[in-house]
Amino acid sequence: MAIENEVVPDPEVEGRPKRRRFTAEYKTRSNAELLEATAKRNSSLQGAYMIMAARALGLDCGPMSGLDNAKVDEEFFAAGHPCFGCEQEFFAEGHVKSNFLCNLGYGDRGTLHPRLPRLAFSEACSLL
Repeated sequence: MAIENEVVPDPEVEGRPKRRRFTAEYKTRSNAELLEATAKRNSSLQGAYMIMAARALGLDCGPMSGLDNAKVDEEFFAAGHPCFGCEQEFFAEGHVKSNFLCNLGYGDRGTLHPRLPRLAFSEACSLL
């Protein structure tokens, strides 16, 4: 699939290198699958950064996939339902979609199972 790029000067900063901008073809209906795949991948990367930041703050994280995304979207993001009494200034109904869930909190260390044995570095790796 070819995506045409249009190279345009940046009008805000003179002397700044030119940047690429996708043409309207990128956003056509034929590229809806590409847009959705890119959005899923990018949101997964952002979720990974959120998990790393939460763990750095001492929180336990429980990411989950394999859920019924349509039900999650309907319950939490008003998918297909008008939102009476709330402001939807940024997100139109059904615009936000779930990718995965992540539980955050402080677990009880006393209820955890001991860590299973791991290979030593020298057993698992060899330096060349």
